[in-house]
Amino acid sequence: MADRFETCLSEVLRYEGGYSDHPSDPGGATNMGITRKTLARWRKVSPWTALPKAEVATLTRGEAGQIYRANYWNASKANALPPGLDLALFDFAVNSGVDRAVRTLQATLGVAADGEIGPETLTAIAKGDPQGLVNALCDRRLRFLESLATFPTFGRGWTRRVAAIRAAAIAAAEKSSSMQRRTVMDILSGYRTYVVAAFMLLAGVAQMLGVDLPTLDGGSAGSLMLEALAIIFLRKGLKNETGSV
Repeated sequence: MADRFETCLSEVLRYEGGYSDHPSDPGGATNMGITRKTLARWRKVSPWTALPKAEVATLTRGEAGQIYRANYWNASKANALPPGLDLALFDFAVNSGVDRAVRTLQATLGVAADGEIGPETLTAIAKGDPQGLVNALCDRRLRFLESLATFPTFGRGWTRRVAAIRAAAIAAAEKSSSMQRRTVMDILSGYRTYVVAAFMLLAGVAQMLGVDLPTLDGGSAGSLMLEALAIIFLRKGLKNETGSV
């Protein structure tokens, strides 16, 4: 599975914004969604209050990306999830913590909510509909946010964010599903010629053995076999020229 981290991170950063230090925000000084405490832990500064707020203000996109990948993307095993669901879980983990996001996903799936994406969770995901899972996870996430005491202050922004992430995740899931269908059809279409040629070869051999095939009247065993071989070699030549199946 392709690494979608950068694509998903770009979506997340649309809603994290730049530096802020809102008095009602329990995270305190924050930049690109990275709090002062998170940055201090990342840089191994203890106590975290020893890290000046100015360091948060000058945080670079590169370092922020490293923190997001290690602390949220890898920690939630988002790269093991299908496109769309990976974004929905990742953004939830960034906004409310990895443990809560994973446990909420597991509750949605009806598996043991242990906070770890393991074989049982992945099997349940594989059996589900990615778009349906995205909607169910976003619904549960929104209900959790609505239960918070800070919802009156930040609720409007949170609601818009969940709606936007839901839309982007659904679009990614639909695109992935469409690409998978096209791949399967391309494979079937590519090998259909060989199937027809193989049938003609078998029909020619059958006629040589004296087996009467009424549906192929008018075609001798020799001509059927020659036509089949011609189709195969012609198809192989086209494949080599175009690089397609």
